This record gives sequence, structure tokens and C-alpha cells, in this order.
Amino acid sequence: MSVRRALALAACGLAGGSVLLSAVVVGKQPARGGGDSEPRPGGSAVPSAAPPGLLLLPPTASCPPAAGWIERPASTGSYWDSNWDRREPLALINLKKKNEETGEEELASRLDHCKAKATRHIFLIRHSQYNLEGRADKDRTLTPLGREQAELTGRRLASLGLKFDQIIHSSMTRATETTEIISKHLPGVKKISTDLLREGAPIEPDPPVSHWKPEAVQYYEDGARIEAAFRNFIHRADAKQEEDSYEIFVCHANVIRYIVCRALQFPPEGWLRLSLNNGSITHLVIRPNGRVALRTLGDTGFMPPDKITRT
Repeated sequence: MSVRRALALAACGLAGGSVLLSAVVVGKQPARGGGDSEPRPGGSAVPSAAPPGLLLLPPTASCPPAAGWIERPASTGSYWDSNWDRREPLALINLKKKNEETGEEELASRLDHCKAKATRHIFLIRHSQYNLEGRADKDRTLTPLGREQAELTGRRLASLGLKFDQIIHSSMTRATETTEIISKHLPGVKKISTDLLREGAPIEPDPPVSHWKPEAVQYYEDGARIEAAFRNFIHRADAKQEEDSYEIFVCHANVIRYIVCRALQFPPEGWLRLSLNNGSITHLVIRPNGRVALRTLGDTGFMPPDKITRT
């Protein structure tokens, strides 16, 4: 009995769902007659150059459409959009105002003036464990264990010896309380509260899950807000910034996971495949040229095992 193996190779580009060739290994194929290709129903053909045992299939259905607020760069042969934050120097210059007399010299000078010089370090902190029984946000306060977790996170951040510039936190109770505890270990660092970082449903996950199915309107409302948070806070440094910066964002698992996917230009629909512990630290680095690196994702190695939760 022949052994049948099936291997589906499909890839969806960021430019809105372009699909690459699919291939299925179906075992030994019968010999074909002459000619360059064999006709298939509907007029399609299988190239005769295909290796023995490899059946080439036409592209299948495209990827599901992305949410309207997510811009997908046109396909350029590269998977990285260098102007993802719309701060690429050339994108900041109005070329129509170019001085015809000085020409390229002036353009080079203006480009240099728009280039970022500093690196931004973004520390995304998930709030600590909280009371799941609370019906309203004000009742969803940190548990005793959650307060311990926040203390441990604050100590860890302080131990890094970095000069943090600010702590920006979600206005929800559990994030605000986590921030208050962390800030005790980072005296003098200013705190800023924002509604943009509140928890929500950023985008319909792919693949879907059965235990969590928000209404479509929630994705529509929350998704635009969380995307606005990404655009507002996650970008390369301003050209006027001279020194590297270290910023802390205390918010929620869904928000952090979505931000990580967007910053790395991974399909944002995959955010739910990531998992974050309470009080965990995720470290993103944004270089002056716009390149983004993920130093740590959901780090809780500084916590004793009996203090680690994911609720």
C-alpha cells in the first residue's frame, strides 16, 4: 500500500492576502503524455516541469480581509515596511517645495534634519492578578498575590539601573493599582494615565477560539482605539530626541500582544497565540532607522514559581 503524505504550503502577504503557490505531495504520479502541460478542468494546467510526485495546485482562497484601520503596505518583494510609523525621513519632506537652485544638497540636509538619533526602549508591563469576581471596573482590584507580583515587577525594573523617563498606564483599576506599586520602586518617574490603553478586543483572532467570542461591534470599537494607542505610542524617536529613552507602559494582555505583533509587522490576527503572565515584562527596542527588536516577551523569571499566574 502506498503511503500518502499531504503538505500544504500557503503564505499570505501583509499586503492584503496575496497567496503563494500551494503544493501537495500525493505519492507517485502516473506517467504523462507529451506536451508541456496537462489540461485541467476549467482550462488550468499542471506544468510538466514539476518534480515526480509533486502536484502543483492553483492558489486557494485568499486570506481573510484585514480590519479597515490597519494599513497593509503594497507588495514590494520585501516583508518589512521601513515607513511603518510614517516617520521615515523622506516621508516627512514635501518634495514639491524642493529648492531648484540648491537641488540635492538641500534635500540631503533636510533629510538629515528629519533623521532620528536616539533609540527608544519600550517596557510593556501586564497588570498583576486581580479580583475576577468584580462586576464593575472599580471592583476589579488587585488580589493580595497581585500586589506581591507588582512589588516583584517594580523591584525587577529598578534593578535594571535604567533612567526611566515615564510610566504611561491604562486608566483601568487593575493597571492603575499595579502602576502605583511599581512607581514606589522608581521614585521621581512621572505617571500618565490614558484611556487608549484600556483592555479590549483588538482584532478578530485567527484561528478563532471557542471560549471567547466578543460581538463584532466590540472589535470595531476597541480595535480602532487600540490601534490608535499603537500609532500614538509605538514609533521611532523624534528627530529632536538626543538621548536614548526608557519608557514603561502598564496595561493589559490583549493590548500588549497586539502591539507586539504590529511592531514586528507580524499578522496582527495572530495576537491571541501569544500568552502573558501577570506582572510580566515585555521589552521592545525601536532603533533610529525604524528597525524593531523584541528583547523579551512576557518575562516573569524574576518571580518565584508559586507567585506566577496568568489570569
